[in-house]
Amino acid sequence: MRHKTYFITDAHLGSGADTRQREADMVRWLTSIENDARRVIMLGDIFDFWFTYKHAVPRGFVRLLGKMAQMADDGVEFHFFIGNHDMWLFDYLEKEIGVLMHHEPEEMTIDGRLFLLGHGDGMGNQDRSYNFLKRVFRSRFNQWLFAGIHPNIGFPLAHRWSANSRRRHSLTNNGYLGDDKEAIYQYCAKRQLERIAAGMPPFHYFLFGHRHTPVCRPVGDATYINVGNWIENRDYAVFDGEQLTLESFR
Repeated sequence: MRHKTYFITDAHLGSGADTRQREADMVRWLTSIENDARRVIMLGDIFDFWFTYKHAVPRGFVRLLGKMAQMADDGVEFHFFIGNHDMWLFDYLEKEIGVLMHHEPEEMTIDGRLFLLGHGDGMGNQDRSYNFLKRVFRSRFNQWLFAGIHPNIGFPLAHRWSANSRRRHSLTNNGYLGDDKEAIYQYCAKRQLERIAAGMPPFHYFLFGHRHTPVCRPVGDATYINVGNWIENRDYAVFDGEQLTLESFR
């Protein structure tokens, strides 16, 4: 019986020499869960870069997309929260596979539990330079300009920027920095307090990615989980209707 909800984030497919292996592992993981998965929620940066053209499709990822399409046709519900590396997916997965796309953190009720889900980039005011870039990348005019660049030029430029972004992130990522220094955790705590102050039911779970560090921390009576990444650890999370656990695919 399909009753479980699975979460995955930060595979950055298309980057690194082992990208084909990461994709193959993800296909094997999807195959291993397809009999009990009610839904699969992808929390962003599954692709290291993507741009949805009007009349063309970027090369690669056919095994993953084919597996997702097969599972969606079989009744598995897919959600995709765009990250900072794949924010230009637009409506491709939605139209071709039926994936439900999300562009901002959103609330979702799963088996009676209230979740807040998102990728995790640009939380709070701790990274103003990135938040400025995010507005630039989300500009329809700038997207139109990029669409006019030939992919043979545009994609290498985008992958070079993406690699530099990951490199800067790895230099500053020293694991979990503590509840008082983690922007995503602080964002979740603030949202929880605002919700309680407004007399609304509190969240049960906060699930995000972006930090590449698997974490499970209390937020009052709720739980904050960073799912980790699919690059080194093949991390994922699963909710069976009663418990939510962090796991790793081997």
